[in-house]
Amino acid sequence: MSCYRRSNVAGASYFFTVVTERRQRILTDDVFRAALREAIHHVRRERPFQIEAWVLLPDHLHTIWTLPVGDADFATRWRLIKSAVTRSVGKLYFRPEWQTRRRTHKRCGTIWQHRYWEHLLQDDDDFRHHVDCIHLNPVKHHLVERASDWPYSTFHRLVAQGVYPADWAGVLRA
Repeated sequence: MSCYRRSNVAGASYFFTVVTERRQRILTDDVFRAALREAIHHVRRERPFQIEAWVLLPDHLHTIWTLPVGDADFATRWRLIKSAVTRSVGKLYFRPEWQTRRRTHKRCGTIWQHRYWEHLLQDDDDFRHHVDCIHLNPVKHHLVERASDWPYSTFHRLVAQGVYPADWAGVLRA
């Protein structure tokens, strides 16, 4: 069995990638977004964290969280969020042909991949680079021509705060 080593720095900022099982294109469905929003809201009430940047694409999401001082437990937060979403909309998205013994044993649905990817942000440059990558992702995946055209991200909030100009990240050429 693989031995995963996770970062454990309290109060730090982390970049995450979370992917649907078999890259299902469900994350931008209205019912799914509502369940995810509610799960995050509930978890943040009990276990606060700051969402610095976010993008939701059809089959994966990227986000940067900053955890409170003295707290490094992002794993529990992700477990609670993914579990709450699965309880809320799991029956709508259940794929019995994907339900393995391991998934049954762990009481998993068929929405999420088991793992997620995390990166401890090292400094301000690393932070800015990852925020830019998050907001450029819909353009990179050819979902829109400009970052401002994608509705499921924090880009618009950061434009309003003066972090980005509204015309940032235009068309990418192959």
